Amino acid sequence: MRVFLAVHLPKLPLEVFRPKWLPEPAAGSVVFEKDKVVIADAPARAAGIRLGMKRGGVLTLSAGVLMVERDMAREAAAQREAGVALMRFSPDVALAEEATVIVEIGASLKLFGGVRALCRQARAILEALGFTARIGIAPTGQGAWLLARYGNRRVLRLGTLERVLLPLPMHSVPQTRPFVDWFAGLGCATIADLRRLPRAGLQRRCGEHVLDSLDRAFGTAPELFDWLTLPSTFSARLELPDRIEHADGALFAAHRLIVQLCGWLCAKQLAVTAIVLSLEHERGRQAMAPTILEIALGEPAWQETHLLRLLKERLHRIELAAPMIAVRLDATKVEAAAPPAEQLFPEPGGSAQSHARLLELLVARLGEDHVLRPAPTADYRPEVANRWVPLGEQHAKAKGTLPEGLPRPTWMLATPVRLLTRAHRPFYGSPLRVVSPAERIEAGWFDGELVTRDYFVAEADDKSYYWIYRERVSSRDADEGPRWFLHGLFG
Repeated sequence: MRVFLAVHLPKLPLEVFRPKWLPEPAAGSVVFEKDKVVIADAPARAAGIRLGMKRGGVLTLSAGVLMVERDMAREAAAQREAGVALMRFSPDVALAEEATVIVEIGASLKLFGGVRALCRQARAILEALGFTARIGIAPTGQGAWLLARYGNRRVLRLGTLERVLLPLPMHSVPQTRPFVDWFAGLGCATIADLRRLPRAGLQRRCGEHVLDSLDRAFGTAPELFDWLTLPSTFSARLELPDRIEHADGALFAAHRLIVQLCGWLCAKQLAVTAIVLSLEHERGRQAMAPTILEIALGEPAWQETHLLRLLKERLHRIELAAPMIAVRLDATKVEAAAPPAEQLFPEPGGSAQSHARLLELLVARLGEDHVLRPAPTADYRPEVANRWVPLGEQHAKAKGTLPEGLPRPTWMLATPVRLLTRAHRPFYGSPLRVVSPAERIEAGWFDGELVTRDYFVAEADDKSYYWIYRERVSSRDADEGPRWFLHGLFG
């Protein structure tokens, strides 16, 4: 069964300049085309500004209103951005007339949880892009277009679609607008009135386009779409509506770019392993190079929430040397996406992918030098063998391993702590009782850092376990008595 999702962007001429996530100017905003108002926001309408007003009348009513000239190129680019973002649901996306995007979602309904869940996700995507949206769903693309423009309904059956479309106004079909006066003279006001007219006479008077549009809407004629094609690489740039002096302020713009990236990845069936966010600064004599944020992922990813969280943490940690005016996102490394593992029972403790995402988030939040992983060295001395390196650093694996069965603590102290001795027993909060045989370590003679120690596992009165050692003393130091040190704690 073919099902189409149509998304109409009614405020696109205004929202390409002032996205929804920006606060409205106190005096409002209006867009002009040929010196006449074509759209105005709520504060401007409250001031009395109406569609069709000229610039002088607008200034008379509200001198502080923000006035911009309509930019059709920017609107076309924004419509394409919405189409790319909606490719998360299907690769079959078409850009239709009057700021509408059509997506064939019949094969995706079950995957995304049904019609209502898919509509909620589509609205969330468009909200992230900063666009107001009206959504229609129908078994025909033209029918979904009409519902998004005028009905804002969800219909899955052709019989129901016919009942919903018939009461719509006649001018909702774009091909009828050149003949609106002639139709009005015939007493036609709705689509139902049009369909009652003789087809032969209607075709002679208006051409074949009116009948073809109606037939496609009602499912009696085949539909052909010019599906959106994507470039082989992803690079998107967004100009900011205002100068932004703090990196955190770029998060909304970065979110908009991430939404597009996820749509591109889903359509291409790819996952990203490295992205670059460029924060472009003002141009001029003292122009600065863009601030670059390079993010390398440990595991391929395509989830919007994970990528956005990484960017948020990185943006929070940087300071801008100059205000930024634009943001660019590039996917520098991609690979084929792995299919999801369909298992009856979830992995205990989470999957390897969830662990990798957690580590990436910690690196983004704390910095590469503060998230370490073990890289033990082939050395018998614990303080030398216990080596930790940054998560992304490559190192050669240690050759040789310690004999199995030797106890090693969960927490190794960077510097051993000398212990008190009471009644010839080591003391750390309470007397410590040795519960293991000695493990003798003699090493370091080859590099001048000789150690001669006997290690033990010791138990305290509260059942805590410690890793302690006793220094072996030479014959000339025998009068000092044994010296005990704490070197680690067991979990």
